[in-house]
Amino acid sequence: MSLRIVVCVKYVPDATGDRHFAEDLTVDRDDVDGLLSELDEYAVEQALQIADEADDAEITVLTVGPEDAKDALRKALSMGADKAVHVEDDDLHGTDALGTSLVLAKAIEKTGYDLVVCGMASTDGTMGVLPAMLAERLGVPQVSLLSEVSVEDGTVKGRRDGDTATEQLEASLPAVVSVTDQSGEARYPSFKGIMAAKKKPVESWDLEDLEIESDEVGLEGAWTAVDGATERPARTAGTIVKDEGEGGKQLAEFLAGQKFI
Repeated sequence: MSLRIVVCVKYVPDATGDRHFAEDLTVDRDDVDGLLSELDEYAVEQALQIADEADDAEITVLTVGPEDAKDALRKALSMGADKAVHVEDDDLHGTDALGTSLVLAKAIEKTGYDLVVCGMASTDGTMGVLPAMLAERLGVPQVSLLSEVSVEDGTVKGRRDGDTATEQLEASLPAVVSVTDQSGEARYPSFKGIMAAKKKPVESWDLEDLEIESDEVGLEGAWTAVDGATERPARTAGTIVKDEGEGGKQLAEFLAGQKFI
């Protein structure tokens, strides 16, 4: 029987762009270029490696987001995933992590799965709670923050590297795992992979397809909210220390004055 792997990915604003909030204090995703979250690329890579070791495996990449989020799916497909699912609905605007976990869980159940693979966090929200929420909603075990992961005989195994210890963990499938940026460099899509991705199936679902009411998601259904935001002050000119024999002393005085030392 084919091993069904679902990889959750996110379309995020480019960290090098001018990111800011919209009037409703949600992240403005219209005025900045977006891309596949870098941390989710590691999840795609680990799913591909697991599939390579399996006798038969199929990888579905799943995202929740606006129309442009298809770009993140195409990137994952060009890396080697087999098919994609895009959940898009205007009522999803402003959905928090809890609401997103509901949508993803419903979509994962609809597509069918044995293993769900996530990145350790998104590069925009950086909350890192979604894998645990997914496992709870799906009613399956989770093995999180893995630096190494494999699947064998219906069991997912992995290594978690902490500050003071390394743990060897395992769970019976079906399960949810998350992988860190130490799990292995993600591959670059080849030209052949990019061309092949254009022909791979991408399904589009909305809230009705997942039997989710609009008041369960979006700003109305969010359990968390941003009450206010202040722009970061513009950078000021730095202090220049001219070394005329007293440079070291001046530098020490500056660092002491800033309470760095």
